[in-house]
Amino acid sequence: MLPPMTEEHLNALLAAGDAKKDDHGSMKPAEGRTWTLYVVSGSASLTVSKVDSLRIDRDLLHARTSKGELFIVSLKDVYAGAIDAPSGGGRKAGFA
Repeated sequence: MLPPMTEEHLNALLAAGDAKKDDHGSMKPAEGRTWTLYVVSGSASLTVSKVDSLRIDRDLLHARTSKGELFIVSLKDVYAGAIDAPSGGGRKAGFA
């Protein structure tokens, strides 16, 4: 069993993404950034990618993706998170 994400771990993830609170109380990463959350419960796992809004409600984490999908997961089932690279800033393949 993987250890659950602690409040300290979540705060570090938010800080690393330069998160700011919006008018609705959700945390949003810096412009062009998204998060990926890794969730496990029992033998089932879930990866929630392109998260552009997080809101904590007691023991629940509300994660909204850039596609408008809403995932509500137990914070104790989240074991890791990643900050995705900014979109649109990379070099394209081929000749310049």
